[in-house]
Amino acid sequence: MVSTRELGEIAERLAIDHLVKLGYQILEHNWYHGHLELDIVAKDKEELVVVEVKSRNGLRYEHPSEAVTNTKIKRIVEATDAYLIEKEMDVDTRFDVITVIFVNEKFELEHFKDAFYPTM
Repeated sequence: MVSTRELGEIAERLAIDHLVKLGYQILEHNWYHGHLELDIVAKDKEELVVVEVKSRNGLRYEHPSEAVTNTKIKRIVEATDAYLIEKEMDVDTRFDVITVIFVNEKFELEHFKDAFYPTM
């Protein structure tokens, strides 16, 4: 049986493959600033895109997007601010969420562009 961590790693690889097929340039994967993490940082043309990846195994739980709470959004925005400062970047930034639901041997991937806006 696949652990939750392994499932998340598989979902992140699927998300990266999806973004690359769309023409995104992957800048970072699992970027850390202290205890804060950004799953995927990419460029879509001139726009920086921070992607939160959520996954679930089976249909019996809430939709993975529901795990992106206000607290999680605050942490993502805080980590993004740190990323922009560290990389000395001043670019438009978008926040996307990619969800992956695994059922049997298949998966369903959904990409939500502009999933949330920073409120800090």
